[in-house]
Amino acid sequence: MKKRLKKIISLSAALMITMSAVVGCSSSKGDDSAQKSEGEQYGGNLNISLSAVPKSLDPVKFTGVYEADVICNIADTLVAYNKEQTEIVPVLATEWKVENDGKSYVFKLRDDAYFQKGKFQDGRQMTAEDVKYSLERSSKESALNRLPSVDSVEVLGDYEVRVNLTSADATFLTNLTNAGNVIVPKEEVEGHGDAFGTNLVGTGPFSLAEFKKDSHAKLERHDNYWGEKPYLDGATFKFITDPNMTVNALRTGELDVATDVSGEGIEIIKNEKSLELKEVDGLHVAYIYMNQVEGPTKDKKVREAISMAIDREKLVQGIYQNGEANVASLPLPPGSWGYDESVEKLVPEYNVEEAKKLLAEAGYEDGFKTELYISDTPERVKMATIVQQMLKENLNIDVDIKTQEWGTFSEIGAKGNAPMFAMSWTWYPDPFFFLNKMFHSSEIGALGNGQGFNNPEVDALLDEALVNPDQEERAKLYKKALKLIVAETPSICYANEKVIYGVNKKVKGLELRADNIKQLVAPGINVYLEQ
Repeated sequence: MKKRLKKIISLSAALMITMSAVVGCSSSKGDDSAQKSEGEQYGGNLNISLSAVPKSLDPVKFTGVYEADVICNIADTLVAYNKEQTEIVPVLATEWKVENDGKSYVFKLRDDAYFQKGKFQDGRQMTAEDVKYSLERSSKESALNRLPSVDSVEVLGDYEVRVNLTSADATFLTNLTNAGNVIVPKEEVEGHGDAFGTNLVGTGPFSLAEFKKDSHAKLERHDNYWGEKPYLDGATFKFITDPNMTVNALRTGELDVATDVSGEGIEIIKNEKSLELKEVDGLHVAYIYMNQVEGPTKDKKVREAISMAIDREKLVQGIYQNGEANVASLPLPPGSWGYDESVEKLVPEYNVEEAKKLLAEAGYEDGFKTELYISDTPERVKMATIVQQMLKENLNIDVDIKTQEWGTFSEIGAKGNAPMFAMSWTWYPDPFFFLNKMFHSSEIGALGNGQGFNNPEVDALLDEALVNPDQEERAKLYKKALKLIVAETPSICYANEKVIYGVNKKVKGLELRADNIKQLVAPGINVYLEQ
């Protein structure tokens, strides 16, 4: 996998990479792995659950995987990862070349991609102007800095653009695969204004027919879609935050796919003849951040004491009683090529007596009061309750649990207003999407670095890794940065969650991704309902 990715990243400035066009959030024409086999039929509406409520479908405003799940089925990116996440393949871009020592990329675009019909345009053709508008909008307005290195985009022709970067960026193509960088029509964005977040229009296989907050997002097949025709007539993403309700809906047929299955639901699904359980190790880390700018946790000794007072193994056993996760210790998942097992020994071990000594040395011998902010998912609620008990019993720290819906939680976390906050991070195998997004000082003010981590030496290593085209050399730099990060004890990383779905056996062609993105039509994928 490393060699294949390395070849993609190390594109020569003189070399033109030309590939047959395939879909990023859609599938390619003529892809044998996505062709119908005997017994397949077109038609039907797939009902699939999301375990949290999406706040906005505007590509520059969304902050969670739940929004991305819907976005990537409606809109396309220039390029995408294949389903194994080992190669970058064309989507709206058919080919590209690298110029100016990696500081510029020239993309040739499809001439047969059309937007879905909207309120302010009637399904017109996508052109280079749309790419310029969308990428520059993302580079300036993205809530999670999804295109940090883009300086400008030049239109070279109706179907050709040049993207100029502020500096060489080994992650640029990977950044382009993100749902935050889909191509959208300017008329719809500006016409709807803030309401574009509930009226997304793109060039993907499905159009947004209806978006009801706290309820569902209904998608319909895009009949003028440029790629292979989706087998499904449509799909409805239902927002169900209660895991028991999710499993019950799957059993009664209200759902065809239940995502983020956990707890007793796992055994229930295993015992239902009409259902099957699918799982894969996720590129995921669950963690508790500690504010490094203000409050008691500004002191490293306090952070170390809190870390030592939490038994991660018991915590994981208490949260994931049906094997939904593995115990974690580092802010990188083991599936990342930057993971370094030797750094695990730097993580403070569970030691209550030593934790008490450190807290006393920091001036908090009698403990203190603090707040722990979490989103309203069952796993976070369980985690917070257990952590609350451990910190009270072991260090006399009184933790006030603040449970918020995702939109409010993410805003509080991003602004650094939480003494402690817990969430999880899942993205690509490239360490950039974990370490840079969570620990580079440039991300302070974004959700990834809401704890205010700021270490110039770490910044320097991450910056060097960003411009180095050699993956092996990048891995060495990331491992050095990882060691420095862990030594600061900025967070308690406690779990690597698995991606677990419950699926009705009539659903065919569904592929689970390690980053937990739910794609119904993608390279080699075209989900259908057996009839």
